[in-house]
Amino acid sequence: MLKTLATVLAVGAMALTASTAFAQDKGLIGISMPTKSSLRWISDGDALVAALTAKGYTVDLQYAEDDIPNQLAQIENMVTKGPKALIIAAVDGTTLSDVLQKAADAGAKVFAYDRLINQTPNVDYYTTFDNFGVGVLQANSLLQGLGYPAKAGPFNIELFGGSPDDNNAFFFYDGAMSVLQPLIDKGDLVVKSGQTGMDKVGTLRWDGAVAQARMDNILSANYSDGSRVDAVLSPYDGLSRGIISSLRGVGYGTADQAWPIISGQDAEVPSVKAIIAGEQYSTVFKDTRELAKTTAELVDTVVSGGTPEGLDTKTYNNKVKVVPSILLTPYAVDASNYQKLVVDSGYIKADDLK
Repeated sequence: MLKTLATVLAVGAMALTASTAFAQDKGLIGISMPTKSSLRWISDGDALVAALTAKGYTVDLQYAEDDIPNQLAQIENMVTKGPKALIIAAVDGTTLSDVLQKAADAGAKVFAYDRLINQTPNVDYYTTFDNFGVGVLQANSLLQGLGYPAKAGPFNIELFGGSPDDNNAFFFYDGAMSVLQPLIDKGDLVVKSGQTGMDKVGTLRWDGAVAQARMDNILSANYSDGSRVDAVLSPYDGLSRGIISSLRGVGYGTADQAWPIISGQDAEVPSVKAIIAGEQYSTVFKDTRELAKTTAELVDTVVSGGTPEGLDTKTYNNKVKVVPSILLTPYAVDASNYQKLVVDSGYIKADDLK
């Protein structure tokens, strides 16, 4: 009897295990991230894998290292595995039309992640932050750092934009210029280099070395007369660090030449440390944990046949259609609030900032 009971229990346990495994196997989700050269994309990838795995999905995460053919090949390979959905942060949001047609033909839902995918009908949803609002936050932080309007200026300001192949870069720039352009027109802000507009200030692939070289040229051509740069609009922390390196090279950050007010984005550890040190004035915190969680919940809802709620159906037109979107809230971070926003929230460990 004991032997029979043990057999029954063992068979029951095996059946329960098999049933649980089956219940948790909800299908494959492919995730295509642009690069590991930015700390934020590593965090995004890890957070997405954790959130989707917890919901019972198998996950295939790939990084393209900012190489367009590589990303195309990786997505094509994912499609051959029959995913329920693809989550894509595009290297270049205009290059995916053909591979996304294959994905659509295979029945995979496509979710653009933080970077809009353009010029294709085969993108189903978009999850991101209020990117115009990011630019507004960056511009207002510059004015705050300058003490404007209590200090009237005029102040010398130089402008940097993000990668022209990233749709978000234009939202960041336009948001910032909605604040700065009226003050440039008024003469309170002066772009001494004369370089404005994304065709002149864009930084391909968000490359900090490219930003550093451009800042070197601006300083040499426009500030060798002894005038100083008072502020720099930078849309991303990696660019900010390149700009800071350039400025350091000509004597900024000393007793004789204070740092300009410099913005940023993504609250990367090296840049938060730079804020603490007084080198960078601000960054914009976009909680990628929330973006990953929200995206995973949206994917699960859609793949499971549910109807998503609370979508923005007006803002993001990818030149073929308006893509239903979820927009999360960004926050300005500076020396006065970094502890509360990025340390106390657990986004960055206090020890990492030492």
